[in-house]
Amino acid sequence: MLSLALAGKPNAGKSTFFKAATMTEVDVANYPFTTIDANRGVSYVRTDCPCLDREERCDSEHCRDGKRYVPVELLDVAGLVPGAHEGRGLGNQFLDELTTADVILNVVDASGGTNAEGEPVEVGDHDPVEDVDFIASEIERWLAGIVERNWETVERGSRSPGFAIDDHLAELLSGVGASEPAIAATLRTLDYPPDPREWTDDDRLALAREIRARTKPLVVVANKADVAPADNLDRLAAAAERAIPATADGELALRRGAEAGVIEYDPGDSEFAVVGDLSAGQRAGLETVEDVVEAYGGTGVQRALNEAVYDLLDFITVYPVQNESKWTDGQENTLPDAFLVPRGSTPRDLAFAVHSDIGEGYLHAVDARSNREIGDDHELAEGDVVKIVSTAK
Repeated sequence: MLSLALAGKPNAGKSTFFKAATMTEVDVANYPFTTIDANRGVSYVRTDCPCLDREERCDSEHCRDGKRYVPVELLDVAGLVPGAHEGRGLGNQFLDELTTADVILNVVDASGGTNAEGEPVEVGDHDPVEDVDFIASEIERWLAGIVERNWETVERGSRSPGFAIDDHLAELLSGVGASEPAIAATLRTLDYPPDPREWTDDDRLALAREIRARTKPLVVVANKADVAPADNLDRLAAAAERAIPATADGELALRRGAEAGVIEYDPGDSEFAVVGDLSAGQRAGLETVEDVVEAYGGTGVQRALNEAVYDLLDFITVYPVQNESKWTDGQENTLPDAFLVPRGSTPRDLAFAVHSDIGEGYLHAVDARSNREIGDDHELAEGDVVKIVSTAK
């Protein structure tokens, strides 16, 4: 399962985002370090279900009238403060928890209502643009520190015949999710001394920056958009390549209202409807949420998750079935499973994603839409329904 991590300074709204996206109870409070141990839960990215191309909707519990929700892991890491890479605010412990993440959602308080340390201030007193590069910088300096502390082993290895620096760096950084191909691709983009003994701190920091960009890409979540000055949101959009205006509080209110049956709303919808009795205070609160929903096409929570998986990581959703005519599994369930795989994946790749035994026994695959066999080198596309034929059961 893909892993997404929420990171940012304290009190930016990470835990509220996590609670809204997973509907898991966590501590939420208006002071730094409410979260100490990382919270882990399951959230979902949203896409169109292939059942929309058929007369009847599928019976998957993750399909809501053609809106398909595909599970991902969501990790809520405690707030980071300046100097986290040096251990400030238990920073090393919190940074360690990001090592398993495939992508990081950098939650920024777009209202400017918290200072650099995460302490509450008057809305607008802090410039949130200063927080855009903060998380990336702390991760990069933390990675550079890991490299520096272990550089002696690279220098010793360089004295051996057949020394390959990418092999040594891959071993050194394997614990933070840096694969050998990622290391090799990184080194191709850098200008560095061939002799490790000539590397400087700047060389190691340049390596760490590129490794971070490849293994821990970032999406900026401009949270608290419902109370943020419009100028802040505009400047955040200009400062970050991917900045999603969001109101985690608003999403949480809509999901709770939907659970209570007083609001019609599915996560990611561009509108909602009040269908039950609400207090005057609740209606007033929903007015600010409605402003964000109308301005940005939603609360931003689902959009941020989708942006991370479908756009930044460039994954697609594929649906394996056993019966290519009915699109069912062995128990006659229609489209029961959905898998997220990297764009460019082949039927064999999907087979291994389903189970290693299925992959090992792979024979061929059938496109369930056309009912035709597809080649091993066929690139799968978003929404493909595929029957895998394998010797494994």
